[in-house]
Amino acid sequence: MSPGRGGLEPDALTALAADAYVYGSPLVRRLSAVQARLQESGGVPAAFNDFAHADGPATPATYTPYAPADLVDALAQLDLSGGPVRLHVPDTGGAYYVLQFVDAWSNAFAYLGSRATGTGEGDWLIVPPGWAGTVPDGVSGVIDAPTSVVSVVGRLACDGAEDMPRVRALQQELTLTHLGDRAHRTGLPATEPGVPGELRFFEELRVWMADFPPAAADRAYQDRFQPLGLLEEGISPYVSAGPGLVRALRRGLALGRLRVEEAARRPALAADGPPDAWQATPHLSDYNLDHFGVGTLGTPEWTIPDREVSYLVRAVAARRGRWLPHGYEAVYAHTARDSRGRPLDGAHRYVLRLAPTPPVRSFWSLTVYDSPGGHLVAHAADRYAIGDRTPGLVRGADGSVTLYLSAERPAGPAGAANWLPVPAGRFRPVLRLHLPDQAVLDRSYVIPAIERLGDGRGT
Repeated sequence: MSPGRGGLEPDALTALAADAYVYGSPLVRRLSAVQARLQESGGVPAAFNDFAHADGPATPATYTPYAPADLVDALAQLDLSGGPVRLHVPDTGGAYYVLQFVDAWSNAFAYLGSRATGTGEGDWLIVPPGWAGTVPDGVSGVIDAPTSVVSVVGRLACDGAEDMPRVRALQQELTLTHLGDRAHRTGLPATEPGVPGELRFFEELRVWMADFPPAAADRAYQDRFQPLGLLEEGISPYVSAGPGLVRALRRGLALGRLRVEEAARRPALAADGPPDAWQATPHLSDYNLDHFGVGTLGTPEWTIPDREVSYLVRAVAARRGRWLPHGYEAVYAHTARDSRGRPLDGAHRYVLRLAPTPPVRSFWSLTVYDSPGGHLVAHAADRYAIGDRTPGLVRGADGSVTLYLSAERPAGPAGAANWLPVPAGRFRPVLRLHLPDQAVLDRSYVIPAIERLGDGRGT
């Protein structure tokens, strides 16, 4: 068989296309999500340089899987192509909040909030790559964005419906002001029409990779993709691609997806621990190797030394579809089995004895979701999270907390106060640890297993 495009044999061209998928899928997924938000027809579309706020914490009507039931989301898509944007953050009075800044390549490159900058009022200037203007007076600091499109993912602590007036006031004060001397764009760079659907991924990668260049250290790696047409400017090479290139791209796409799926199941990249233990991935966001802005840690503990390994970790994180913070900001642990390895099921009653309670510098909370959907399930008690901020939580003399997980409310005052309703079928609890202590990160603190109790029909 004769060599294909760029002088590469067909198998080599396929392998290169697979590498391109692993490398580029985070960019395509991220910007596809941004584009979907800008074009959203249901709900409230998110315009550039403006916050879209959730009406409150997650409820059973919330579509997003595993949405938190004691945090209120705020999301802003920034476009800095016309110049800087000024961000005003209100004084939260000590209440937890975080604003996580994510670039087009899925790198979390800055944080504002309780851990990083405190909870006081302030203004921040977010500037595009290469900006060299004058910083206005009254600005607390400058956030250098690695790409001209950035997502700001906000989470504000909320202690239930009665706390929403306070949160709504904060939402109104959380503002963005475009300061650039040019109008910002209203959409993302358009791809070439007429590209076959099976090549759409590579067309989006070609266009968006050119418009949102990565760190200099990645550009040499990108040069390898010249034989695939990914570096070509102007008319798309995929409108009338030859059969050899189409075949290699199609096969490489499938191979790359398989590589990411397999990596997601490996112990090094999958959630840590045996199936019957609480699992967490505090280092799934450590692929950022080049941009360490306000609130980030660039120490060896929080970076991946091998750049090509970081591409694979980044692809796994992008596949999971949520902008997880670094472990030093929050750790989310989950389990689907009890202390004896049996699936958690609402037909039984369970207890979780936290002795001691999780060591955190902010707060911890437990939320239960249906499995495998990951959604909250409506319950007459209308309680979907419990934690150290829950009013009336009963503690032991030693400070320990015993939580009751069951469909029906347990008897006694402690049972009622420390009860978290569960769905009738299979379920998965998620324990969120905000600002975890080192004991959580080095695993010297082990989350106890959930124990199943008798339910009148034996154990």
